[in-house]
Amino acid sequence: MKASLIATLTVCALASPSLAQDAAKGEKEFNKCKACHMIQDDAGTDIIKGGKTGPNLYGIVGRPIANQEGYKYGDGILKLAENNPGAVWDIHSLKAYVTDPTGYLDQYSGDEKAKSKMTFKLTKNQDDLLAYLVTVSPDAPEQAAEGDGAPAAPAQ
Repeated sequence: MKASLIATLTVCALASPSLAQDAAKGEKEFNKCKACHMIQDDAGTDIIKGGKTGPNLYGIVGRPIANQEGYKYGDGILKLAENNPGAVWDIHSLKAYVTDPTGYLDQYSGDEKAKSKMTFKLTKNQDDLLAYLVTVSPDAPEQAAEGDGAPAAPAQ
């Protein structure tokens, strides 16, 4: 009885990631990302000043994979985009990517030796970070929370 209760609670917790999301904490978590990434809106206003080693993350949720104009993507993420035409980032694919970028590309790019230019792995507080990134993605589709970690199909 106790085991089934624990199993049920675990399933409920995993099925409801929104309970663990805190955008304010995620904004603080983004401090780990800003060495390489900035968040700058379409008008050029800096929301968070950061590096340009990685692409601008404004509007990342719902954005097609590897399409930031003017950014030179690595071969692994380009292969991911090529093998998943029209795929967009949703919170589950982004969570899987920030947790293990190279592992994600290995799994979904079609190239088991794919490498990511992103060497940092975020091992905790990913849900909070993603809750924050949704707040700086004004065009994020309602389906942004759906998915299983695979590159998401384009929003309709």
